[in-house]
Amino acid sequence: MTSAAELKRLAKLKQKKHREVERLFLAEGRNLVHESPKPPLEIYEDPAAVGKLSTLATPTGPIALFPFLDVSSGELLGSRDLIVLLDGVQDPGNVGTVIRAAHAFGAGVALSRGTADLYNPKTVRATMGSLFHAPVARELDATAFLKEAHAAGFVSAAAMPEGGGVPAEVPGGKLILAVGSEGSGLPGEVVGACSMSVTIPVLAPSLNAAVAASILLYEAHNRMLG
Repeated sequence: MTSAAELKRLAKLKQKKHREVERLFLAEGRNLVHESPKPPLEIYEDPAAVGKLSTLATPTGPIALFPFLDVSSGELLGSRDLIVLLDGVQDPGNVGTVIRAAHAFGAGVALSRGTADLYNPKTVRATMGSLFHAPVARELDATAFLKEAHAAGFVSAAAMPEGGGVPAEVPGGKLILAVGSEGSGLPGEVVGACSMSVTIPVLAPSLNAAVAASILLYEAHNRMLG
């Protein structure tokens, strides 16, 4: 039986500042937890513990405790040839969905400062376990990361609502796809730091970050397959 004091400490992991201090996060749901290739540090299935630790109105359980999984920018660039850079995307559901898409297409993910936290419970749930499989670097300076990526042989493409090339024009090989928030898009300095821009031809005024990133990842993945 987990003590009340321990549950109180673990419940603080719902807040980012406490996650950062302990470098630990909670993952909820049997399917999500079972996606991890390594066993969790602890797993909590007792209804009282699950109720205390869950962020859901109707807890599903079990809840597992994991160490942080993120990698450095250098590790990310060395592990994948296709990476999506999210800049200023603040919706945790969108960030989690992009991580899921990256896993599906063999890509990695870079998260800029100001993007929703990787370990936010909503982000974790939205990945549906893909955060255990797709490498993610976080809290990055987007322009500095692009500079590092270019030095490592990557080409970068900024996703723009208009004025960019069609996705088919994005070259194969080592590629960074930069995607901003639906509301404000990518900052000018990030667009300027990219090698090129790309626009998805659509009839709607704009696509949300998760949809745009998923389409571009699919197109780039197909090109890499030849």
